[in-house]
Amino acid sequence: MLIKEANKIIISLSKPGKMPGFAYGLPAPACKTGAKLVKIPGSVCAGCYALKGNYVRFPEILKAQYKRLKAINNPLWVAAMALLINSKKVKFFRWHDAGDIQSMAHLIKIFSICKLTPTVKHWMPTREAQFLKDIQPKDVPKNLIIRMSSHMVDQGPVKFWPHTSTVTSGQARTCPAPNQGGKCKSCRACWSRKVKNITYGKH
Repeated sequence: MLIKEANKIIISLSKPGKMPGFAYGLPAPACKTGAKLVKIPGSVCAGCYALKGNYVRFPEILKAQYKRLKAINNPLWVAAMALLINSKKVKFFRWHDAGDIQSMAHLIKIFSICKLTPTVKHWMPTREAQFLKDIQPKDVPKNLIIRMSSHMVDQGPVKFWPHTSTVTSGQARTCPAPNQGGKCKSCRACWSRKVKNITYGKH
């Protein structure tokens, strides 16, 4: 498979300005759990960044995300994603800078991509507990960290999954990005299995 053929299959990778690598974004309105939480005051999703800012100002971004959503069902999607990620020669990758896991089949495909990109550290935050409860932490590829995100602002980390993330409205955040121009810079805590929980500030 050629890189140009892989790009046609996966549509495109995204390149979040704050992060040390590439990402793959899906439409936030298609989130299984997030689409419900966005209607609940006090939930993290109620102020979802993927439903405002550039995502609203530039309709082509959302259009591309829906094309990516369709692309995950392409039988060549796994091979195309692995080829493109490896071709970028980056050390870090983020799953879903917008959107979330769509199904167990989708999650298993992501596992396959991670195994095909062994030199890359993958990070995936998710609110889809329904899928994580059907697997064991030992099933997750060693180069992928999945962080189960708590649903509500100021809610503590979940207990059923070893790696988590939370959002605070106060000063207890551990993510340094707000003090660094909104960028990760040298921090790689989100990708580290040694860091059990990341606390982000409320956007």
